[in-house]
Amino acid sequence: MRRFAPLMIAPVLAGIMAIAPAQARAAGAATDEYALTEAAAELAPGRFLWTDAKAAGPVSVLISIPDQRAYVFRGQRLIAASTVSTGMDEKPTPVGTFTILQKKAMHKSNLYDDAPMPYMQRLTWDGVALHAGRNPGFPASHGCVRLPTAFAKKLFEITQLGATVEVTDMAYVSGGGAPLALDPVLASR
Repeated sequence: MRRFAPLMIAPVLAGIMAIAPAQARAAGAATDEYALTEAAAELAPGRFLWTDAKAAGPVSVLISIPDQRAYVFRGQRLIAASTVSTGMDEKPTPVGTFTILQKKAMHKSNLYDDAPMPYMQRLTWDGVALHAGRNPGFPASHGCVRLPTAFAKKLFEITQLGATVEVTDMAYVSGGGAPLALDPVLASR
């Protein structure tokens, strides 16, 4: 099921001037999310964007393998985006919906010669995690999702055990929404 729908920016921009204030704020949030997504698409490897948007709700993360990007949501609102490095063809990052099982600020790999994995957030018990690491802008890990260090630290600070992380093999399109587990309509199906 494809859950990402394109956001048509021209109708949104044209309609902002002609709608009520509450609707304008909602449309403004959509254009802010669109602007953040567009800016994220232009990020150089190792870079990220983080807004101080006033948003409520649980934190969730969407990892798009084709985009090599992480998108962070608070509730249904996009608040941050970053470049990532996912797994190589020989050791791909698994696709699916995961929860954060364990967090450790300074972890060393028990599979790969005690390699440092700062700000590790475990997604599977067999070795897949989000963590700070080399971020060349293309798949280069052994299955983990490597993040820029400053982004990994900020993400580590705002997530909780049990937070949703969705890894997808589809490109993210602005307005696609938070991971499926947090979408109240899709979660009720």
